[in-house]
Amino acid sequence: MTDPNKTQETDFGYERVPWSEKQRRVRGVFDSVAGNYDLMNDLMSGGAHRLWKEFTLSLTNLYAGQRALDVAGGTGDLTAGLARQVGKSGMVILSDINAAMLGEGRDRLLDAGVVGNVNVVLANAEKLPFADSSFDCVTIGFGLRNVTDKSAALAEMRRVLKPGGQLLVLEFSRPLPLLKPLYDLYSFRVLPMIGKLVAKDEDSYRYLAESIRMFPDQETLLGMLRDAGLEDCRYHNLSGGIVAVHRGYRY
Repeated sequence: MTDPNKTQETDFGYERVPWSEKQRRVRGVFDSVAGNYDLMNDLMSGGAHRLWKEFTLSLTNLYAGQRALDVAGGTGDLTAGLARQVGKSGMVILSDINAAMLGEGRDRLLDAGVVGNVNVVLANAEKLPFADSSFDCVTIGFGLRNVTDKSAALAEMRRVLKPGGQLLVLEFSRPLPLLKPLYDLYSFRVLPMIGKLVAKDEDSYRYLAESIRMFPDQETLLGMLRDAGLEDCRYHNLSGGIVAVHRGYRY
């Protein structure tokens, strides 16, 4: 686990910022985009994010009565699917470090009638406020790249898994070389423009594009899961590697 002292620097998109600053800067981004987050996801991905999340949910192996944790769960797409899988006799916790995103998630779940088996918790992925061996499955969708100490977060998610439990990490990754020129053009020209026109926030969406490029590639993240103590680790490329689902177990 990295020692986050004040002199250490980390990435905030393409910027280098003090370690202690990143969390505040990321919070500012998501405070800004929270109200338009779901609309922007649909616009940016052409709705593909829903398919990526459905694929992730198909891997959980959850059944009625079990417990799941959605880390950095934001507006609750994965949480809603997990809640369906564990049923009324199970329990899902939607957690996020950002209060604005968590509020959006809580409201969306209530509007969708997802009540009774979901709790909402403000929590830092690097210091999860849950006991060891609490959950049968932990998910994190498009959140790990915004965490300052990714290794600490992976270790925490492993800690709260029950023996035999599974971690699923859905995140942007490295596309096939053939797709890269078009993907770069879209990310750095089209995406900030959509952010400016729809969310009135070009800078936040430029950061999101940059944060994707700074995130570890498929093989590097696979090694990080193993370093965190997870076993039987593997990944699945989606949409030509633009997105990948990494998974590992605690035995």
